[in-house]
Amino acid sequence: MSDIKIIALGGVRENGKNFYLVEVKESIFVLDTGLKYPENEQLGVDVVIPNLDYLVENKDRVQGVFLTHGHADAIGALPYLLQQVRVPVFGSELTIELAKLVVKNNDAVKRFNQFHVVNADTEIEFEDATISFFKTTHSIPDSLGVVVGTAAGNIVYTGDFKFDQAASPLYQTDLARLAEIGREGVLALLSDSANASSTVQVASEAEVGLEMNQVIADADGRIIVAAVASNLVRIQQVFDAAAANGRRVVLTGFDAENIVRTAMRLNKLSLANEKLMIKPKDMARYEDHELIILETGRMGEPINGLRKMAIGRHRYVEIKDGDLVYVVTTPSIAKEAMVARVENLIYKAGGSVKLITQNLRVSGHANGRDLQLLINLLQPTYLFPIQGEYRDLQAHADLAQEVGILPEHIYIVKRGDIMVYGQDGFMHEGGVPASDVMIDGNAIGDVGNIVLRDRKILSEDGIFIVAMTVNKRERQIISRAKVHTRGFVYVKKSRDILRESSELVNTVVEDYLAQSTFDWNELKGAVRDQLSKFLFEQTKRRPAILPVIMEVR
Repeated sequence: MSDIKIIALGGVRENGKNFYLVEVKESIFVLDTGLKYPENEQLGVDVVIPNLDYLVENKDRVQGVFLTHGHADAIGALPYLLQQVRVPVFGSELTIELAKLVVKNNDAVKRFNQFHVVNADTEIEFEDATISFFKTTHSIPDSLGVVVGTAAGNIVYTGDFKFDQAASPLYQTDLARLAEIGREGVLALLSDSANASSTVQVASEAEVGLEMNQVIADADGRIIVAAVASNLVRIQQVFDAAAANGRRVVLTGFDAENIVRTAMRLNKLSLANEKLMIKPKDMARYEDHELIILETGRMGEPINGLRKMAIGRHRYVEIKDGDLVYVVTTPSIAKEAMVARVENLIYKAGGSVKLITQNLRVSGHANGRDLQLLINLLQPTYLFPIQGEYRDLQAHADLAQEVGILPEHIYIVKRGDIMVYGQDGFMHEGGVPASDVMIDGNAIGDVGNIVLRDRKILSEDGIFIVAMTVNKRERQIISRAKVHTRGFVYVKKSRDILRESSELVNTVVEDYLAQSTFDWNELKGAVRDQLSKFLFEQTKRRPAILPVIMEVR
């Protein structure tokens, strides 16, 4: 049995859901417990987490969970893991407080209290490895990378990071510590690849702050700023620009309220004065040019909140003439079409839209040159590009070869791959379950491909219900078929189709009752098959068909 294994349960060949395991002898160390938000086709799904079966089966070997930062892609799946695997959780002060908020919202684990605050100077000795940390720069303070120290060398996990030479003290990377880790010897580097396909230098946060201040200074009316709740560097810039331009800030998202209050309590966010932030109910007391409305939306997604504002369904704000909507987040690729539609709605409501990406390239992730700098500092023997779609991982691999990493020392793994360290480097030896587990309300894993397929059919072609009553013993129909439909056809204009459908069902049931055998599932299947063929011939659509056949005694 090898002493070292690396397994990605999520975060490879996808965006988000960072969830990595490092096994050293009999110990398992969990690096981040992230989730991701559903794709457009995952109808009704709230969030997606990795399959946790392997950790549940080996829970006695899990030494702890080590969190890099407080975003959902790093801490969001924590409560689902803790429901089944109760182990200590380690992270920086702010990360732990945000993790507590996530856990507190889950009734099954809200009393969990094995949280431990660490910092860049912390070193934790376990039987099989030593865990230490280093400061990184991301869009949230207190971000840390994790070092798993083994006899064969360090295994370094960056978490989400970038380099910003103008970063404020709360966000600065400790470059000296990185060089020190490199001198100690790095066996394997697990490095963020989300922005690897770009070598364009992103704007420093100092430049972003100046740009935001200028936009806010130039606006005459209300400003509605759309930001992700946990992007605290952006929220700090909103506060600073508001103070500089004599405006008040209104928080309209529940997530923002919790996260901002927590960050302020820990001195990770600061206000120029106590009166800078006001409640939504107090907006009427101020002129439009005195207000900035900070919208984060449910679960930190501000675009849905903007849509509600544009169509007059937001609980606090309705967009009107003269409003400027300033989007200071970079929407995911999956949301681009939605952003375009919401922009159109905002203009129709009388507002205007400005995106921070129109003038600046912004990202919380390292670009290609940053990744090469990290490799030069750490000098790893082996590289695992993580956190990104396949094209990002491949771009990272190409960049690594440019600075001397041998191609055979770079591993673009799939979710669940077991990578075992031996004399010839890391070898692929089987896999563990790592499929997506979809969370829908309180249901964990109940929503699978079949359910999603049914939801897709319902959303596209509607439902067709047929109800009737039969006497099984006397083999006759008591109440003839009645049909009902929703989302399939407009009833008033399709009476002929409905009538013919009803007659067809009556005929199918009568023919079946004339047979010597009887099976309820067979009967419903025959009705469904014949009705499906008929409806497709008439409409070229395939609604979900639900036969309801009752028995009278």
